[in-house]
Amino acid sequence: MGERYDLVIVGMGSGGMVAAEFAASLDLKVAVAERNRVGGDCLWTGCVPSKALLASAKVAHHMRTADEFGLEPVEPEVDRARVWKRIRAIQHDIAGSDDDPERFEAMGIDIVYGHARLAGPNRVQVGDRDLETRYVLLCTGSRPAVPPIPGLEDAGFVTSESLFELEDPPASFVNIGGGPIAVEMVQGFTRLGIPVTLLQKGPRILPRDEPALVDRLVDKLRADGTDLRFDVVTELVTVEHGKKVVHGTQAGVPQRWEADELLVAVGRVPNTNDLGLEALGIEIGPKGVHVDNRGRTSVDTVYASGDVAGRFLFTHSAAYEGVRAVRDMFFPGKGKVTASVPWCTFTDPELAHAGMTEQEARTKHGDNIEVWQQDLEHNDRARADGATQGAIVIVTDKKRIVGAHILAPAAGEMIHEFALAIEEGVKLNELSQFMHVYPTISTSIGQLAGEAAFEKAEKLRWLVKRR
Repeated sequence: MGERYDLVIVGMGSGGMVAAEFAASLDLKVAVAERNRVGGDCLWTGCVPSKALLASAKVAHHMRTADEFGLEPVEPEVDRARVWKRIRAIQHDIAGSDDDPERFEAMGIDIVYGHARLAGPNRVQVGDRDLETRYVLLCTGSRPAVPPIPGLEDAGFVTSESLFELEDPPASFVNIGGGPIAVEMVQGFTRLGIPVTLLQKGPRILPRDEPALVDRLVDKLRADGTDLRFDVVTELVTVEHGKKVVHGTQAGVPQRWEADELLVAVGRVPNTNDLGLEALGIEIGPKGVHVDNRGRTSVDTVYASGDVAGRFLFTHSAAYEGVRAVRDMFFPGKGKVTASVPWCTFTDPELAHAGMTEQEARTKHGDNIEVWQQDLEHNDRARADGATQGAIVIVTDKKRIVGAHILAPAAGEMIHEFALAIEEGVKLNELSQFMHVYPTISTSIGQLAGEAAFEKAEKLRWLVKRR
């Protein structure tokens, strides 16, 4: 008979770590199977290294544009290898503290290294170890997708998985893809003096975000010097005179783009291979393992959270779903993983999103939709900081907030107010009851809420006491 546990988690990335910590706090016997490094994509290939790169890039940008703040500008001398060394130092600092395996082992969590396969609804095999368990939680994440472009594999390329392992990054890039990872990286590269061309097959980058704010961000990226190309069809990759060349068309016109290296960032593929899921009858689709609104697969004892379940490919979503799955397993009643998920693309300015875009809301709710907007040109803090390019857009249905979109410095810090408002069905005018600190970018939220409140008050002016 194998070792017995209450819960076996497969994968110790963002979702697995948080779920394991929560389960351990409930005095449950927990094991986590991890085939590589504790911390997963977020620490080693995603959120942490990309934000560290963007921080260095922002400093370089401020040096270069210091005259906008009344200071003498200086063209920074960028040592790319040194920037990448700093990124790795930050990763290892986190790996040796918050994500240290010993910290989790001290909680009583057993970390079992090796590839895991489900041998039954209550059995997980990791190498030669056989783990018996009441429940299984799949947190295996995802990996970068690779498009079937002839010549790409032969030419070689980097993805988010290999980009930050480079010792001395190349002097120029062509980026294939226009999602959040790609957009963040191309701005970072440009500001660090690494020329980059972004190739996007569609008419715009960040297609899931509010188009009007994406267009403003495009203007900012181009002002930084990033070469953005839309409506691109990539047909072939070759290597010529030491350069990697992408051949294709832009709006139907033949083009070629060359650089020292290619960065492929065209989306993610869920890690479902060789987990033994098919043998158990667990349904898998193109986006990942099928789960219900409680996080359960078609086998009641097996749950899935994060990228492998294919709902939202974000660190915070994986952690939330993992905790909700554990709650559903071991507490009375039913949990759910259907909450509104906010997200943010960490460009400068940041682009944050909660709920529906204007078009999504109009499709669902029709003529009841109202759109409230304030440009940061009217925000005193944005003026003082020299950051007036952005805006706040709020979408309401019968006055209730159903979508919010922010293009602003620290937009990712601001979006949570709206995520809560959407989840709780709050009306925009009700936000005026809460004071927003002045001067902050969030003051504009209070001003928009105030406009909604004033509009309501105007309709009720017949109630005003008069002499």
